Amino acid sequence: MPPRSLRVALFTGNFNYTRDGATQALSRLVRHLREDRHAQVRIYAPTAPEAPAVEGLSPIPSVALPGRPEYRLGLGLTPALRRDVEDFAPDVVHVATPDIVGFQAQRLARRMDRPMVASLHTRFETYLTYYGLGFLEPVMEQRLLEFYGRCDQVLVPTLATASWLRRSGVGAKVRIWSRGVDRIQFHPCRRDPAWRQSQGLDADDMAVLFFGRVVLEKGLGVFADAFDRLKAGRRDVRALIVGDGPARAWMAQRLPEAVFTGFLGGTDLARAVASADVLLNPSATEAFGNVNLEAMASGLPVICADVPSSRFLVRHEETGLLCPPADAAAYADALRRMAARPAWRSRLGAAARTASRAFSWDAALSSVVDSYEAAIEAHRRPLVARQRALAA
Repeated sequence: MPPRSLRVALFTGNFNYTRDGATQALSRLVRHLREDRHAQVRIYAPTAPEAPAVEGLSPIPSVALPGRPEYRLGLGLTPALRRDVEDFAPDVVHVATPDIVGFQAQRLARRMDRPMVASLHTRFETYLTYYGLGFLEPVMEQRLLEFYGRCDQVLVPTLATASWLRRSGVGAKVRIWSRGVDRIQFHPCRRDPAWRQSQGLDADDMAVLFFGRVVLEKGLGVFADAFDRLKAGRRDVRALIVGDGPARAWMAQRLPEAVFTGFLGGTDLARAVASADVLLNPSATEAFGNVNLEAMASGLPVICADVPSSRFLVRHEETGLLCPPADAAAYADALRRMAARPAWRSRLGAAARTASRAFSWDAALSSVVDSYEAAIEAHRRPLVARQRALAA
């Protein structure tokens, strides 16, 4: 008989109702597992009435997250959901969110005697400062370390995050799950002068791009402060805000002359990114920085916070510029350098495009399957040893 296909139970706080970097990575992973590895995948996640249907998704009861209603908080696994997981009999349990459901999924996996893999997508503890709760950061960090310490494998996007977990005692179970970029979708050829003109951008304007979730923890305040400083000295620069989120109204008030496109996807997003001239990303909360990589693939130089996740992607003065994370004056100065030297800016963008070649989705997703197999094998060895001991 042919071997049974791999069975994966995936638990996440968001899969289909709000698009962000984590959901994009998980969606690609599920597609890779099903289409390329012929695996069976069951997804357990909160959802929303207006969210698109997803094959194999079992909804978890949830409520809108206070203060961030675009996200939902799973209230826990019901007895029916627990039975569903047990009937599915996964070979490995993958937990992507360290929330109430994530902790319950860990306990369920242990009860079922299944190996457990966690993936780290967001440094949640770094968000608290942006909402006046910075004093809780050590408490949340300790809770997160407890969560990841209970897993058989922990997948992280960068070496810097791996080092943080290892220094904190999580140990050798940490593996790298990097990210990839679609270099056909995100390509310099998508640049469209007619689209720029339709958005009110003159041919000689330097369009400074922000794209992604429009939320405070992405460094919106620093972006706006830097742009104010830049605009005080020149008029040939425009802010281009691609995306949507709860802080859009705040951002529109801070930068009333900015171009806001709202949420874009697919080729519309790729066209908007390639039609900008430089990405300004002052976020210091990224675990990886997908937007940096997508801008690089589109031929844009990147100005971003000098934090480990950005240093993993951006080489200072080769593919972009790194600035002290909260220093609006430094970002403004970096933008002035880009505006004053368009030929240099183009060279940086071309180098960024070349550097993006190192990030393949096929390689990144294959590394997750390798981690599953390693976790399953490590879990199986003690069981086989016990069986042999009993047989002797």
